[in-house]
Amino acid sequence: MDGREQAVLKLNEGLTSRALKIWKGDDTVPSQLSIYDGLEDLFNPNRIKQIRSTGTGSRMRERLFHSLLGHYLQYRVSPYENELFTWLKGAAAHVNGEKIYFQDILPWCQKQSDLNGRRILVKETSSLCKFLKPFALSFWEVFLAILSEEFGYETYSAYCEDKKQIDYQGYVRKLLRLLNQTEEMYLGAMETWVQESLGRPLFELNRFDAIYLLGLGELDRFFPEKIPLVDHLDFFSNWGIGVKKLAGLHLDIDYSPQKSSQAMSFALRIPQNIHLVMNPQGGWVDLETLFHEMGHALSHTFTSRELSPSEKDFFTSNALSETYAFLLQNITLSPPFLERQLKLSPREIDAITFYKTLKDLSVFRRYAGKFLAEYQMFAENDLANGEPYATLLKKHTGFSYLPETQLFDLAPEFYALDYLVSWMAEATIEKNLRKTLGPEWMFRAEAGAILKEWWFTGNRYELDEFFQVNGLGTIDSADILNRWLDKIPT
Repeated sequence: MDGREQAVLKLNEGLTSRALKIWKGDDTVPSQLSIYDGLEDLFNPNRIKQIRSTGTGSRMRERLFHSLLGHYLQYRVSPYENELFTWLKGAAAHVNGEKIYFQDILPWCQKQSDLNGRRILVKETSSLCKFLKPFALSFWEVFLAILSEEFGYETYSAYCEDKKQIDYQGYVRKLLRLLNQTEEMYLGAMETWVQESLGRPLFELNRFDAIYLLGLGELDRFFPEKIPLVDHLDFFSNWGIGVKKLAGLHLDIDYSPQKSSQAMSFALRIPQNIHLVMNPQGGWVDLETLFHEMGHALSHTFTSRELSPSEKDFFTSNALSETYAFLLQNITLSPPFLERQLKLSPREIDAITFYKTLKDLSVFRRYAGKFLAEYQMFAENDLANGEPYATLLKKHTGFSYLPETQLFDLAPEFYALDYLVSWMAEATIEKNLRKTLGPEWMFRAEAGAILKEWWFTGNRYELDEFFQVNGLGTIDSADILNRWLDKIPT
């Protein structure tokens, strides 16, 4: 391992450790810039670009190049990012005498809101986002200028395509086709759901109403609250995995008012230092979230120590890890799990699986709308214009979105598409496991053996390559489409 690889590993660990402390509510963290102390000589655009012309292997060179470039970009924009996050940290909406900070909007909508409160939240967030928008624009303007002027990327899409080797135009066509195939089915089923649940037509509802509805809080009456959340992890004993005593895995899943409300897994070093942090709110959303993050955590923890950094640490896409995350998440609300693990009745199982499927279709369409809007925004180099975002999200989800919130709903590097590709890949993998091991495949020891064999290879393969190597065929959107068609009446 040369000095550059060692430096990148050190940076990965330092920045991830800092993020972990912030997530846990620890304010005594070092400044972000201090983590780069002593490495300034490495952050030279010419030295970074030279990586592509040296080295022993193409994949190693590409992954090291993009890992170091990512750190360089983070280093350069950190003053603008820190300024934005400082404002965001204090930004809060005032709803009926209650102060709701940005980072708490999701759990508040899911568990504490009512229809009137969510209407007030729309107005409050609109004002806040308009105030914060110049800070978000400054960050992106500097980021894009560095990519163009120092590294020659003509567009942001070109940078993302180079890093992830993704044909974005191809996915635009594929997603538009899938959205069209499910539009009538989705809008009809969602209209019925919102009328029954909220007593309002879909066209009157907004993204905060969607967050409330899709949290499945109205089904929490079926959730086995008497079972501690951590005890649900005993399920993994079916795969010969004792999660609570697994070397290298650290769980922090008890409620704390200091912790972030968003669950996250942190890979400080793969596989020996993996942390899972979540702040449970109660109900089905906790179980789904816990198992989703376990997909990330277990795939990292079972990665071979013998792999090189370019095969386990310097991955340029999270699509494979997200595929594992969706696979484990979707186990939790599957009929076999609900019946065998949670002892629910057939009536309860039918209700949960229907609304879970409709929720998944709605979230998928939201991610698709987000990706299409973001791709258009960067293609037109018009980051200030949120109208396409609001129009596309309304068209594909039925819920209204504010144009001024676009930059605060934006994940870097078209991550929304990573979710979509991973979800389609998960549907194909689940179909294969069901075909091979039966409908209750998740309770078979063989399933654990297969997954551990896959996890052992870490991030050696990109997602398409992983499918080929393991005889899974190709990622076929028909598999996830059939899943929706099987559960949602047309």
